[in-house]
Amino acid sequence: MRIVFLDSYTVHPEEINLDVFKVFGEFVHYDRTVPSELIERAHNAEIILTNKVVLDKTTMSQLPKLKYIGVTATGFNVVDIKAANELGITVTNVRNYSSNSVAQQVFAMILSFANRLSEHSSFETWASQPDFCYYNYSLSEIAGKTIGLIGFGNIAQKVAQIALAFDMKVLINKRTPLDSPLEGITEVDLDTLLKSSDFISLHCPLTADNEKFMDVSAYKKMKNSAILINTARGGLINESDLREALNSGEIAGAYLDVLAVEPPAKDHILADVQHCRISPHIAWASYEARQKLMQIVFENLKCFLEGKPQNVIK
Repeated sequence: MRIVFLDSYTVHPEEINLDVFKVFGEFVHYDRTVPSELIERAHNAEIILTNKVVLDKTTMSQLPKLKYIGVTATGFNVVDIKAANELGITVTNVRNYSSNSVAQQVFAMILSFANRLSEHSSFETWASQPDFCYYNYSLSEIAGKTIGLIGFGNIAQKVAQIALAFDMKVLINKRTPLDSPLEGITEVDLDTLLKSSDFISLHCPLTADNEKFMDVSAYKKMKNSAILINTARGGLINESDLREALNSGEIAGAYLDVLAVEPPAKDHILADVQHCRISPHIAWASYEARQKLMQIVFENLKCFLEGKPQNVIK
């Protein structure tokens, strides 16, 4: 059996042991695979692992031995699922592997803003001051502040737990109502969440219905002191409207780990905005999360080979 991992750079194989997949047969992994290399590299593969390499109907039709595709991520838009089903190819993904990691990133962003860490990181500036304590930005406690979570899956639930530990107020907005009330958490409509929150954190999937829903109308409803955080999908935000909202002082700041197009162009519309911080899609990528990710990928493949597939995408 031949197993091919098309883009192992995504999990940093120098840190994560991929040799465990050799127990299933011949295993080879490539750092990156461009479209022109795909067929040659995968032509004898029965198993393909992919994170960002696209497998469309035309490609899969040229791989007659292919029986299984393991997506090494939660999102599976890189695979034409309908075509895979027609061709008898099983597709699986990985769920709930990075909840702790992403929730940690959300609070790294919140605390960075509240404590103004980067603004006060210059030793030379402090050393030039006459007083023992120097600060030129207002610092704030997050206790008593309100965080609004749009979407309430596993990651948002972790964020809520941390927020409650900080004595924050938690508002949530989700597509389907909670089955029963949760202590310390208030379910509200979207307008109420936008108007009432000091921090708004996005945790919903990107769909045709909510693409760019964070737009000029949403920013006008938010507090002037509010901070927008996005560790979900870049397409949820209208980036040009966000630029205008930040430059005009409509909202106080934004911390983004995702953008609509990744990697972004060097002249991206948000690159030079003063109160916008952007990290390079790293919220999911802690060592522990990547370990868990590949453990689940391994288990997914093992279950498939044993005739008991799990995490199957239909």
